[in-house]
Amino acid sequence: MEITWLTWTVTIIVIIALLAFDYIFHVRKAHTPTIREAAVWSAIYVGLALIFGLVFFLVGDTAHAIEYYAGYLTEKALSVDNLFVFLVIMASFQVPRDYQQKVLLFGITFALISRTVFILIGAVAIEMWSDVFYLFGLFLILIAGQQLKGELTGDKEEDEADNIMVRLARKFLPASDTYDGDKLFTVENGKRVLTPMLLVMVAIGATDILFAFDSIPAIFGLTQEPYIVFTATAFSLMGLRQLYFLIDGLLDRLVYLAYGLAAILGFIGVKLILHALHENNLPFINGGENVPVAEVPTTTSLLVIVVILAITVAASLLSPKGRALRALQNAERYSYRYSVLPEDAPAEDRRKAEALMDTWTAKAERVDQKWRDSLIDHKDSYSRIIRTAHEARLAEAARTGEDAAMSRQIVDQDGPTI
Repeated sequence: MEITWLTWTVTIIVIIALLAFDYIFHVRKAHTPTIREAAVWSAIYVGLALIFGLVFFLVGDTAHAIEYYAGYLTEKALSVDNLFVFLVIMASFQVPRDYQQKVLLFGITFALISRTVFILIGAVAIEMWSDVFYLFGLFLILIAGQQLKGELTGDKEEDEADNIMVRLARKFLPASDTYDGDKLFTVENGKRVLTPMLLVMVAIGATDILFAFDSIPAIFGLTQEPYIVFTATAFSLMGLRQLYFLIDGLLDRLVYLAYGLAAILGFIGVKLILHALHENNLPFINGGENVPVAEVPTTTSLLVIVVILAITVAASLLSPKGRALRALQNAERYSYRYSVLPEDAPAEDRRKAEALMDTWTAKAERVDQKWRDSLIDHKDSYSRIIRTAHEARLAEAARTGEDAAMSRQIVDQDGPTI
């Protein structure tokens, strides 16, 4: 398939149109997307990404099709991992739930812009100096090692929102401590000041630049065609906002995602170094001649990426740690839902809420203590949510004459439950 300027122009126009559609019809009015809305639009964006890859097959360009799908999967996995950091930033700034999708869409837009710049820089660097693949490969292996070390030692950055861009903005520009809807600026005491909404966007924008440093070398390890790099990156970012609201809560349960990403980055790093050796021009390596090493085919790369991601997700959801986190999260979630039921809620709805709360509270009570200690960051607050719900259950049982043995046991415990 010949990639012309017309191909580039049409593709860029389509992507800009999709972003504009999101801004105009989805985030202009602040709201939290429903599960149905998130599911429909996630399916649409994933479908568009898959259909785009089929176009290469239809015109007989199998090589670019495989490169695109391998790049798309890798970038999608890295983008999902980036959502964790976005969540930390939004939690640090206490972004109201209704405004989170606007922040996410800004992050996606900025990520697309920053990655496009890095793609152009990477393409020029490869054209001018083919041995840059050595640097890309070593860099990815280093990133993979640091990510693995952070998971094994627990030595990870906690305050992602406290970056230099935000500190400079707070120091030199007047900023409000409270939100004014989703406005970026507001007026306090007759002065125009920044709102936390603008600061959180600055934090996410600055973090996006850091993400590009591992994202772009990774995909250049799978294809050297700038158009494939750009489209795989763009489609991996599109729909990420809807995906967040669709799998809200599931993200935290992917407890081994970092290990999977470290394996993928390490694998691509080795693949890049093998490619660099095969195309070697450095005089101090084999006298400047090509080194006869086996390169990893793109089809093999795609298979390896799929297998690693499948194992990562399965291990996260089925492992004792993943099951423990699921039980603890659901105990809190369903207890909270029960506690906010209106007094005039239908009896059937109340019974369903009680059943879910009791089921998951019982499972959470059986979680091993080591998982409770490692997975619950704010135990007192977490326990208070569950205890409050069960106290409400006891009050309702007393009013209706029903039995609530489990709630009585939870409330009668000495100290926080779970």
